[in-house]
Amino acid sequence: MVDDDKGRRRRVFTYGTLKRGFWNHSLMQELMRSGDAVFLGNYRSEEKYPLVCGPYRVPFLLNLPGLGQRVMGELYAVSSHGLARMDELEGTSRGHYERLPIKLEAEEEAAAANAYFAHSSYAMELWIKNGRMGLSTYSEKEARGYVKRQDRPQHLTFLDHIHLFLSSSSSSSSSS
Repeated sequence: MVDDDKGRRRRVFTYGTLKRGFWNHSLMQELMRSGDAVFLGNYRSEEKYPLVCGPYRVPFLLNLPGLGQRVMGELYAVSSHGLARMDELEGTSRGHYERLPIKLEAEEEAAAANAYFAHSSYAMELWIKNGRMGLSTYSEKEARGYVKRQDRPQHLTFLDHIHLFLSSSSSSSSSS
């Protein structure tokens, strides 16, 4: 496994499409094959956070501690190269998500990690749009209706999609 400049890997908590069985897990599989990621186990957040679906049934973890539910997901140890690939997928340089610290637990073990939270510029609006209701896990039920990136209208940015979703009158709580 390739380590970062300080000889250590970053722990990253995945809660949505990067999890096993979901569309973007192929990136994690590629990173594990190249030695840039290792699966550490199933974990859940120590605190409650809102986990909601946005446009195209894309999952968003909102950095609103104390609201929502304790979120279930998968923990990976990731090299600096792997982290750069994940940051690119999650659009951290484009204002889609922010990689921030999160405290996790698994049975009797605690862990500190990073998770990709919805960008703070629209997180509260997503919480309100979802009726102030959060999920504990992003499952096949919630993913029903998920639209892959290449199948979304390409003339709009992901932020455009988010803003259109937030300004629409329909709620995301329905599974399309």
